[in-house]
Amino acid sequence: MFILPAALRRSRPRSARTIAALAGAAASLALIAGPALAAPATGTVESVIVKVDHAKVVRLPEKAQTVIVGNPAIADVAVQKNGVMIVTGKSFGVTNLIALDASGTLLAESLVRVGADSDSVLTVQRGLERESYSCTPVCQPAAQLGDAQKYFGEVGSQASTRNGAALGASKR
Repeated sequence: MFILPAALRRSRPRSARTIAALAGAAASLALIAGPALAAPATGTVESVIVKVDHAKVVRLPEKAQTVIVGNPAIADVAVQKNGVMIVTGKSFGVTNLIALDASGTLLAESLVRVGADSDSVLTVQRGLERESYSCTPVCQPAAQLGDAQKYFGEVGSQASTRNGAALGASKR
């Protein structure tokens, strides 16, 4: 759940588009946090902010040998050469990353906050049913986590069928 800062709240209801714009603005402000893992001695834990289905490059501390993701359903990591790690947002939420050296000593810990890519997504709310559309520049169905189950299933099924047909055509 996303909570708007007090300065952005008001008592009368807002449209879904206005709420999405405000949430996007607040998320943009949150991007000020640095993308590196925080050393435990600092007393503060930095956040890595990534969007669902997007990846971000993060630098690991020197001598890091093991990286642990608290909840791999929220974020996934791929450790590369030269102390670089790719963090991919899988689902909305917050989890943590822990970096250990070869002897198991904690080198760093960081939070990973995964949010929605709301820059080009239009959300249509019909009662309790929600549908998402990617409007870049023409609006097309783009199922997002949190959409109505029927809509999500239909859009996902069409995408899977299309991808299967494309793979079948490429094998000919």
